Amino acid sequence: QRRLNRRPPITLLDVFQEHARRQPRWPLLRFQDEVYTYEDMERQSNQAARVLSQHLGLQSGQTVAVFLPNEPTYVWTWLALAKLGCLMACLNCNIRGRALQHALAAARATLILASPGEWLPSGVGGVKFGVLRGP
Repeated sequence: QRRLNRRPPITLLDVFQEHARRQPRWPLLRFQDEVYTYEDMERQSNQAARVLSQHLGLQSGQTVAVFLPNEPTYVWTWLALAKLGCLMACLNCNIRGRALQHALAAARATLILASPGEWLPSGVGGVKFGVLRGP
């Protein structure tokens, strides 16, 4: 009960970073034949945060549309955006056409992050597009 009343509240990023400090080599994620530790995810998310802020100019408070499949890149992208204080609009990477256009418009994102080769509809003017590659 005391943790729920904490000000500011504890976030998932806080919990992740605490685990990363205490148990860096513990497994966090298994994807296909790969195992990613807290340390791996911390390193990847820090690297992603640097790239997103230095090369794409992301700043706290901006909204980023994330159009990625369920893979490790998604996790460290989410962590990177949380570290930067950016809002993440999670887009279903299986939608296309009008549904995708509607989701992008509703997100009001300043940047769309997607996997290499991902198709995005025309008519999303004023939005930067970034491609994320795995490790």
